[in-house]
Amino acid sequence: MENKKNMINVFILSDSVGDTGDQVARAAAAQFLDAEFNFARYPFTHTISLLDSILNKATRENAMVFSTFVNPELNQYAKDFCQDKSLKYLDILTPAVDLFAEKTNLTPEHKPGQTHSLNAKYFDKISAMEFAVTYDDGKDPAGFLKADIVLLGVSRTSKTPLSLYLANKGYKVANLPLVPQTQTPEEIWQVDPNKIFGLTTTKEVLNDIRRQRMISYGLNPESSYSNMDSINKELQSADELFKKIGCLVINTANKSIEETATIIMESLI
Repeated sequence: MENKKNMINVFILSDSVGDTGDQVARAAAAQFLDAEFNFARYPFTHTISLLDSILNKATRENAMVFSTFVNPELNQYAKDFCQDKSLKYLDILTPAVDLFAEKTNLTPEHKPGQTHSLNAKYFDKISAMEFAVTYDDGKDPAGFLKADIVLLGVSRTSKTPLSLYLANKGYKVANLPLVPQTQTPEEIWQVDPNKIFGLTTTKEVLNDIRRQRMISYGLNPESSYSNMDSINKELQSADELFKKIGCLVINTANKSIEETATIIMESLI
């Protein structure tokens, strides 16, 4: 008889958005494949009364508690409460803040949401997101000349999600789907090849992705779109174009969006 995994509740508490605590908790939990976790985020917890209510709920559910409070009073209350109730508690932010305070000889602001402040960098990120949407799928070739990064690749090589991920990092990205026997826009040849990145994959991975996409649309997966011969021709045609341009080629097979984006960003430095 198969053993049922025990569900472990994880509470992420913050006086801001809680993204940091959520990412740390999930990254750590990902190392335990034989356990199941239920993550609950409680952002913008600014008062002791609200915090007390959440911690009582954590007690009832025997939850692990991760926190990123910058308010020392809230942090100390949560720490003392969890110690009293024998709950596992991790204060993620304070040790890092203390290290910076020691190194800089400065007193921390203790203001939540500093990393999400509406500064120039934030608005640059919003502008980059809008740019990625405007110049997605080669809708306007003029975007290639304005972009920080140009992505080329056959259908289903993650051009759009990669464009949006890079935009969230502040890069203006335009992308172009490559279709055999289709003329490459003249603007591509005017772009610095160091800004262009060719996305490719294996024929097996592309075939599987396209078949699943057709099935999700309720269509016959056996089509020219997912045909191995057609896929081979597309990949070969794309590879020939990448060689003519002289751009960096990245095989996205079995790579996450984050991994591919990291390769691109590091190559621009």
